[in-house]
Amino acid sequence: MNITIAIDSLKGSLSSLEAGHAIEEGIRRVYKDAAVNVRPLADGGEGTVEALACGMGGTLETVTVTGPMGRPVDCQYGILPESGTAIIEMSGAAGITLVPDAEKDPMKTTTFGVGEVIRAAIQKGCRRFIVGIGGSATNDGGAGMLQALGYGILDRDGNQIPPGAQGLAQIASISSEHVLPELSECTFRIACDVNNPLCGPRGASAVYGPQKGADEAMVQVMDRGLAHFAEIAGKWNPKADPEFPGTGAAGGLGFAFLTFTRAVLESGIQIVLEETKLREYVKDADLVITGEGRLDGQTVMGKAPVGVARIAKEFHKPVLAFSGSVTREAAACNNAGIDAFFPILRSVVTLEEAMDPENARKNMADTAEQVLRLIQAVQPMQAL
Repeated sequence: MNITIAIDSLKGSLSSLEAGHAIEEGIRRVYKDAAVNVRPLADGGEGTVEALACGMGGTLETVTVTGPMGRPVDCQYGILPESGTAIIEMSGAAGITLVPDAEKDPMKTTTFGVGEVIRAAIQKGCRRFIVGIGGSATNDGGAGMLQALGYGILDRDGNQIPPGAQGLAQIASISSEHVLPELSECTFRIACDVNNPLCGPRGASAVYGPQKGADEAMVQVMDRGLAHFAEIAGKWNPKADPEFPGTGAAGGLGFAFLTFTRAVLESGIQIVLEETKLREYVKDADLVITGEGRLDGQTVMGKAPVGVARIAKEFHKPVLAFSGSVTREAAACNNAGIDAFFPILRSVVTLEEAMDPENARKNMADTAEQVLRLIQAVQPMQAL
């Protein structure tokens, strides 16, 4: 029996690898000599740094940077030494969870810390970057990040504009005179799963501004600020395109990456699947196992388990999924390549008990064991 496991984290409970190894424990109670490959899985959002760094022989680094409100925060990122790749979640430096509800104000929040993380990774020798840009607290068009990398985002007096969306209307020119020289050697794969343009009714300010603390008047000011930034950026780089899908991601950070660095915006799960070379493990497997914390109607909308299932079906492999819970809408997963799925809860418990890591690990292992016992029992029947 050759089994490949690639399961997303059960957020707040088990990491991707912890969940995978719990499934492996259950498998080995039934098939002691099975060849089991546990691969890291994430969708480019929370947990991507840990999953890829720990699952691919990398290291975790911590750097103190400027947080979204200007206060220092410790941001963890990953390095894969063999390929010189840095794995960054922008939310670790400029995420909305770093801002107390009472302080949410996208007119002031900055991406400066994101640029500081990139700078730190460059100084460690990294030239390839995987950057997840979900969960931002910002709407500064990535201007803060660019300033941290050495760009001059300047007002009429030649001074750097102030942090946050409040400074965008003051931009008079852009200078690359002091940009970190190594930046030209760097490439960026940006995990971006939204297609919003930079401005307008579907833009960064209108769609995501309110959840970051913006009122209606503020949304209008921020939208005009981003449009002004795009106009000035277009003079600096004629290829700047604020209408390109995804430029509105993370308060315009997608626009900054595309316009000022060698970047591409891609599906987060596709980046992870390619970087982890999952196809090489799936093609020889007898069984593929995936899952996530909750399987529901959203799972089929490009989330990690369905990404795994699609690869498995390219090679006509059976796919099982395990999750902390499932909804009725999860039935759509059966039409998306997941042949059968199983919730791991064994009894009626509180949410805290269900999410306790040790309970979750035992439940995952026990559920995997029983499913594999069913497979073991059915195999002799198939031979008849």
